Amino acid sequence: MKLTRYRSARAAGALALALAFAAGATGLLGGAAAQAQEATSGTLEFSGDAGDYISGGQSYSYSTDAQDRLDVTADSDHQHVSVAVTGAHGDWWYLDLAAPQGQALEPGTYEGATRYPFNGPAEPGLSLDGNGRGCNTLTGSFTVSKADFGPNGYVEALDATYEQHCEGGTAALRGEVHIANPAPPATLDLGIAVAPDGTASTLNGKATVHGTVSCNKPVRIDVTGNVTQVKKGVIVRGSYSTSVDCAPGDPVAWTAQADPSGTTPFRRGDVEVSAQARASDPDYAGQSATDSQTVAVHLVKG
Repeated sequence: MKLTRYRSARAAGALALALAFAAGATGLLGGAAAQAQEATSGTLEFSGDAGDYISGGQSYSYSTDAQDRLDVTADSDHQHVSVAVTGAHGDWWYLDLAAPQGQALEPGTYEGATRYPFNGPAEPGLSLDGNGRGCNTLTGSFTVSKADFGPNGYVEALDATYEQHCEGGTAALRGEVHIANPAPPATLDLGIAVAPDGTASTLNGKATVHGTVSCNKPVRIDVTGNVTQVKKGVIVRGSYSTSVDCAPGDPVAWTAQADPSGTTPFRRGDVEVSAQARASDPDYAGQSATDSQTVAVHLVKG
């Protein structure tokens, strides 16, 4: 019966969290969570008293050295860290540590923790569950001795101990976690420039514009924008798009054609060109970078 209630609560919590993300809310989770990263080096260990429901009074130990997988993720404001263990022999466990709402997780002792993610705004959050076992309610505490973060929820290092009690019982589960990853990669940085010259085709009325993009890591950059011209009181607009491969170093050239949206063609003369560069960051899943520029461009007949 305890496991049934736990699964129902976990499913309801997952649905609530999914709806919160869809609505752009942060709520109990703080900032948006980053993609989980596999720990380069890490251990998670715990043991429990004879009456502890989660451990069953047994001891468990997992390590990347023993071919167990530890995935770690944090939210963007570093309030919450989650460690997921996939054991080499089929075990699975989840550890969640969260500072009170509005606070970043940092070295210190967090007393009065309750079950994450249902902890109150002023309460720390804690949960160790897995292998089909979880607490409906819990109390406990945890101590963080090291918590180093990078951008976009990257976890460089985490060292913590924790203690939890299921359902208000006196039996305790005690454990510790240690995560070590390389220094975080730099975030993606893009640049875009629009050349001051272009051409207006006398054959099809399209405007050809060009420029350069730059980047600090190899990526495929999408370049999009609009060309706007006013001729004899008529506004002519057209959009364009292209993609180019970029590598750090010298700027990379791009060229694109804007097709006028109406029947009036682009003609030689001045136009306004807006351009935006966008690319996904290869080191941070789900993150992208952009840069934009709007300039005056003179078109000649082409």
